[in-house]
Amino acid sequence: MLVPHPALVLVTAVPFVALTRGRTRQALLVTATLASLIAALMLPAGDRGIVELAGQELVLLRVDSLSRLFGLIFTAMGLIGTVYGLHVNRGGEYIATLVYTAGALGVIYAGDWISAFAGLELMGVASLAIIWFGGTVRARMAGFRYIYVHLAGGSLLFAGIVLLWSRVGETTLERISPDAGLAYVLILTGVLVSAAVPPLHAWLTDAYPEASVTGTVFLSAFTTKTAVYLLIRLFPGAEVLAWAGAIMAVYGAVFAVLENDIRRLLSYHIISQVGYMVAGVGMGTVLAVNGAAAHAFSHILYKALLLMGAGAVLQATGRRKLTELGGLARAMPIVTMFYLIGACSISGVPLFNGFVSKSMITSASSEYGQAAVEWLLAVASVGTFLHTGLKLPYFTFFGPDRGLKPTRLPGNMMIAMGLAAAACIGIGLLPGWLYARLPETPVHYVPYTADHVLSTLQLLLGTGAAFWLMRHSLGGQPTVTLDTDRLWRRPVWVVVNGLASGTARIGHRWQVRTLSVVEQIAMTLRSPFHVVWPASPPYDADQYRLPIGTTVFWITVGLVVLVLAIWLRIGA
Repeated sequence: MLVPHPALVLVTAVPFVALTRGRTRQALLVTATLASLIAALMLPAGDRGIVELAGQELVLLRVDSLSRLFGLIFTAMGLIGTVYGLHVNRGGEYIATLVYTAGALGVIYAGDWISAFAGLELMGVASLAIIWFGGTVRARMAGFRYIYVHLAGGSLLFAGIVLLWSRVGETTLERISPDAGLAYVLILTGVLVSAAVPPLHAWLTDAYPEASVTGTVFLSAFTTKTAVYLLIRLFPGAEVLAWAGAIMAVYGAVFAVLENDIRRLLSYHIISQVGYMVAGVGMGTVLAVNGAAAHAFSHILYKALLLMGAGAVLQATGRRKLTELGGLARAMPIVTMFYLIGACSISGVPLFNGFVSKSMITSASSEYGQAAVEWLLAVASVGTFLHTGLKLPYFTFFGPDRGLKPTRLPGNMMIAMGLAAAACIGIGLLPGWLYARLPETPVHYVPYTADHVLSTLQLLLGTGAAFWLMRHSLGGQPTVTLDTDRLWRRPVWVVVNGLASGTARIGHRWQVRTLSVVEQIAMTLRSPFHVVWPASPPYDADQYRLPIGTTVFWITVGLVVLVLAIWLRIGA
């Protein structure tokens, strides 16, 4: 049976989405994303879509256990995100999300560097459009900063690919040895930009919160997880990633403490959770790499659920600051329940999917032999529960009632949150389903041991008690955190402003010189005698112009002569 590329299914739907409206468009979107999910489930293992280009073999569809896992969650998220945004009447945003998802699928199914790079660039363009569909000045400016960073990362990645190509003579997408030298460094750096590893991360917390309610859900799912996929594929066991990931996990959790904006807070926790995945890749053991892949799968679900909950609050109230929210649990009970499911998942509470995936990485860290890495990941777990699992829901849903009157939410938003919540609980109760689909099988790991469950509950209860005692001092503050933006916003502004000023000065000088040349040409045309005889008097038109009477006389004579000539010609 011939099964199409899941990305091709989405791309094929684009022109039809552009030409339809209303319920027809909604049905088409759901059908296309569902068909893409079915295609991902039915793809047989092996290489397909092989194309020859410039003497190189391009593999557009390589299906193995790793690509199958990411393809499944990417297409599932495409369906959930589409259902969540069905009430939106913006065809352009629908098209951007379809192309964005297709680009991500193109990367994870690619068997060569050229196809993967094309998919990454397609994602960059589509994600920029999604950010701009936020429709605000902040969204537009954040989009520009976003694309500048990704152009830099893409340039590094492309340079590394070219160097690697020249070294090995082929473009197969496979594990890269450190012996590749500069190519190794450039490719790794380019991927780390997309993974939002500090200090290369500020683009995420800057741009994601400015997208639309629907757009942020899509953005949270694909770019960083595509980067994690590439790290698993290319750099397993790179020790620098273990340390970078551990620091990243703590970094995101700490900066979430400072945030008052609920969507920026959740964006920082994207960085923190991706840190676990990066650390797992760096440890390089079978358990750690499986844990990184499993956590990427789980993270897409619970993070989408959290952002859908935050988006629902934003849409219903028009507010996104902790200092402006509170007491919404009674007015929005279903949204509150769904958010709490996501919060339990990201915090690693037993019976939820975050527990069964994060525990693989934390267990691997205890076997890794680096106590600092294990300790940093444990600290990050505390921070995650403290701010995403306790602080945000408390001050949003259970804190002092600020008298907000939320508007009614569309039913499709509730359905999407319900799908994600059911998946979070289902995987938590039946982890074997996820473990059977991991890259390295069979998985000999049991998350629900008495020791692991009790230690997790102790950590959670201790954090909960600390929060309750300090809850009045942990409320949001009406501030803006620039983070590492301080390192590049000002220098970039100085450079851009300097270039603009310099260009203006150069342009003024050229303008003066150009006008001088034009004036000289005009003077030459007006007074050609002046060129050969500089001492001649200036040109004066009246000096050479005949009197009007004389002019009329000679014109009359000419006409008479012409008429006589014609008459004589005819008469002859």
